[in-house]
Amino acid sequence: MGSFRFLLSRRWILFGITVVLLTYVAYLLGQWQFHRLDDRRERNAIVERNEGRTVDVGQIMSPGGDVDAEDEWTAVTATGTYDVANTVVVRYRTRDGQPGADIVVPLRLDDGTSVLVDRGWMATENSGDLAGSDPDALPDSPGGEVEIVGYARSDAEGRSTEVTDTQSTRAISSDAIGQALDLDLLGGFVDLAEETPAAADPLVPPPLPELDEGPHFFYGLQWWFFGALAVFGFFYLMYDEVRGGPARRDRLRAEKRARVEAQERQQAEIQARIRAEREASRRG
Repeated sequence: MGSFRFLLSRRWILFGITVVLLTYVAYLLGQWQFHRLDDRRERNAIVERNEGRTVDVGQIMSPGGDVDAEDEWTAVTATGTYDVANTVVVRYRTRDGQPGADIVVPLRLDDGTSVLVDRGWMATENSGDLAGSDPDALPDSPGGEVEIVGYARSDAEGRSTEVTDTQSTRAISSDAIGQALDLDLLGGFVDLAEETPAAADPLVPPPLPELDEGPHFFYGLQWWFFGALAVFGFFYLMYDEVRGGPARRDRLRAEKRARVEAQERQQAEIQARIRAEREASRRG
């Protein structure tokens, strides 16, 4: 067995640092996947807990607030009239690989406030060409008093919620839309499930959440396996180096080559002896 002094060489120090960094990154990525799994399980529990519960929209949504996490995906009802002039197009929404957009229309309630209703999805080749400020180019919403049933959703955040001059956005935020269109909106929005009377040209309703746990558990294990593999590889190569490393491998290759050459010489001697015996028998 050799010594461990080779570990102090620059090559092995850099190798060790690289393995430590790779292992740490793999650990963090695994933890991230398991945190996402916990979030998914928590969301699924909320959806299952709120299943079958239906309340008036004013019970869980209020002006200037947002839908509480415990109330998200609760079925809500509301009655009012669609404010078609303040329609907002949510760009770059795909379904089954097909490009499209969601159409969001404020529903004006009896108390003068409004609630944003995501009425659904429509297919379009270029959602950037659609404009909420041009509702005539969009499917008609039911006129007059409308009763809706849908699911309470919390607002999105970040720059994607910015509303353009043509009344389009990339994510729904009651705060951003309310400021852009000067509307008094309830916090959050509603994913439409049903509306009465129904639209003549209905949109594809927003999808309900899938209650599976996704791939996060196996992705987390996969990252941790990569980290463990990096550590194992380091110690295996270290063990190989201690046992002799390159010198030992060269010696083993030389010994194998010597055995092969010895076998070849032996075969040659046997062939020569056979030929000599055949030559002698012909002469006799």
